[in-house]
Amino acid sequence: MNQQGFREGLLWVGIAVLLFAIVSVLLFWPASESEQRKAHQQLPLAAAPTGGDFVLSRQGESFSLDEYRGKVVLLYFGYTFCPDVCPTSLALMRQALRQLDAAQLAQVQGLFISVDPERDTPQHLAEYTAFFHPQIRGISGSEAQLREAAVLYGAAWRRVESDSAMGYAVDHSSNTYVLDQRGVLVEILPHGSSAQAILDVVIPLLQAQP
Repeated sequence: MNQQGFREGLLWVGIAVLLFAIVSVLLFWPASESEQRKAHQQLPLAAAPTGGDFVLSRQGESFSLDEYRGKVVLLYFGYTFCPDVCPTSLALMRQALRQLDAAQLAQVQGLFISVDPERDTPQHLAEYTAFFHPQIRGISGSEAQLREAAVLYGAAWRRVESDSAMGYAVDHSSNTYVLDQRGVLVEILPHGSSAQAILDVVIPLLQAQP
């Protein structure tokens, strides 16, 4: 090998070593605290849930939980800009609802309560929940109303400022509450509960319906 070829070989070896070093740093260097903070955090329940009815209203719409007396209700607190936890929970709810026959489905109602009323307009909520299943309704209210509902179900959330395009994120608890036909809280399903786990609670309630 001539001297020029030797130098070119060394150059390529140097480039390969440099690329390897860069990739190693990107893959294995611990993320900074600020970068880690950008990730969505799932919060624990703020208190032991007791359940109960609540009312939400805004922008010409109104909602009262007792509207669904006589149905089994699957209740979830979240927000539409959630990157991972909410879509996962609603997808599992959808899987469960799809396994019900028409008569059973008519007796079950999914409710998605947005804790981000600033961005989750009624129209946006309607489009978001319809994407998962027509039997899931999206609703929100004033901050005061949401906090009153949160006390009943132990739901927790907090706004986290971010320099991302979204502007801010909302860390929140992620549980699916199951209410029977009388509006009584009978089960709290943790995040990630399978469709079958949801059905294992819902089906006996439907069968017990007089």
